[in-house]
Amino acid sequence: MEKLIISEQDIINALCVYIARKKQVKPEEVEVELMYDDDYGFSAEAYVHDRKQVLITKNIIEALRLWLDEFLHRDPFAGIELVLDDIEGIIAVIK
Repeated sequence: MEKLIISEQDIINALCVYIARKKQVKPEEVEVELMYDDDYGFSAEAYVHDRKQVLITKNIIEALRLWLDEFLHRDPFAGIELVLDDIEGIIAVIK
């Protein structure tokens, strides 16, 4: 089976939907910033009504599983690898 690449924007979209459901707001009310740190790896900051929530890699993967299942109709338990790409930014490779 071929690899699927999820773009940085789609990762952000997945996180917006994920946080919106947890906070019971519309996805449009969520702002997300993806980050990478050599020491801590991948993370994100989500803002809902000026309140910040820090998300770790596990949360990002959980959001991507939701995105794969509900929006892409793919196996949500496929292997997901977050990658820092020099050109594309932070992407997810689905195996």
